[in-house]
Amino acid sequence: QVQLVESGGGLVQPGGSLRLSCAASGFTFSGYAMSWYRQAPPGKGRDLVATIRSYGGITNYADSVKGRFTISIDNAENTVYLQMNSLKPEDTAVYYCKAASTTTIYWGQGTQVTVSS
Repeated sequence: QVQLVESGGGLVQPGGSLRLSCAASGFTFSGYAMSWYRQAPPGKGRDLVATIRSYGGITNYADSVKGRFTISIDNAENTVYLQMNSLKPEDTAVYYCKAASTTTIYWGQGTQVTVSS
């Protein structure tokens, strides 16, 4: 059974940091691009935050998070991370992990990140 399970969300003050994790089971990262998306408010479309290719480690970031967020991958642990620093209130959202190959897409269930004082 394929699963993507996100964790690490929570409440943090502006300027703080969080690290999100996305643990995959039922498939391996080889051949997939792994991404983090966010959605806020509920009902709005999901916006791409960052992507990393499991092959080669090439990364891409949304302009709004460049220099603050870092996506990384541990192929041995089948886990993708999103290190989020200098968090702002506008980063508040549900964060989703996505795995995409040329033929298949998987989504996680999401984890809430709230940035507030």
